[in-house]
Amino acid sequence: MIHISEFKQLTLIIFLALTAGLSGCGAEQKPAETKPAGYQLTSVHQVNGRQGICTEGGYYWVSGSGSLTKYDKDWNVVAENTDPFAGYELEVNHIGDIDVWQNELYLGVEYFMDGEGKNIQVAVYDGDTLKLKRVFPFRADTGQLECSGIAVDPDSKTVYMCSWIDDESSEYLYMYDLDSGEYKGKLHMDPVPRWIQGVAYNDGNLYVTCDDGDAEEDAPDHMYRIEPDEDKQNGKVFDEKTFDEVTRQGEIEGLCFDRESSRFLLLYNRGARIILGMPKGFYEGYTEEIHEVFVFDVIR
Repeated sequence: MIHISEFKQLTLIIFLALTAGLSGCGAEQKPAETKPAGYQLTSVHQVNGRQGICTEGGYYWVSGSGSLTKYDKDWNVVAENTDPFAGYELEVNHIGDIDVWQNELYLGVEYFMDGEGKNIQVAVYDGDTLKLKRVFPFRADTGQLECSGIAVDPDSKTVYMCSWIDDESSEYLYMYDLDSGEYKGKLHMDPVPRWIQGVAYNDGNLYVTCDDGDAEEDAPDHMYRIEPDEDKQNGKVFDEKTFDEVTRQGEIEGLCFDRESSRFLLLYNRGARIILGMPKGFYEGYTEEIHEVFVFDVIR
């Protein structure tokens, strides 16, 4: 028989053991996700392209569906390429969101028509001449069916590609090695963002812009933050920002982070009705589509 005092001692020992065990488990758990940053709009600039934006070394590059334009720090045009598809073996007609690393532009290029893509390629262009330098070997067996944007992660030497099509293939970000161009695998997003238009990397996280607002109802689009796990097989998705500061609700596009100035840049289109990813007429009061880059200070 166990006396009351012995029972209390035994209970205390069990309690301490359980507490120690729980503490050990807690130490191994992933820290809580970071909170959304603050974004304060500082300026808006009309540009020539409707697809992507990236920045490095005080310059800005903007992609249109079939053009590349380079701007200086005051948003003056310093170079332009209106025939960027010269030199390709496969037929291509569309550039999505872009990125830059060490004065080389990374483009997701494809043939896009009425919501479907083919002949997808990762293409690298010279940041000064805006001419094609080389193309990564695309892996058609990965399941990727479209490329709406591309991002460079210099920390892990990874190039990420995203897809706009709203099906199972767009649940992933597709990864290629920055140095060799070899396919590295795909990262699954949870929950899955819809209608992804662009992707960017910043400080360990990935960010995607999604055309998930209804311009007909003046409903804004969004940006989501993706926190990858250690092996980059899965990424938890969090709502980062709702874009209600834009001039008029339309179609969200590419994005980038300027690490040198702690700024965030977003490309947004207005004026055109978009059907299956392509402009089909204009809203009342517009005779052309207007492309604007919104510059935000990032507040942590």
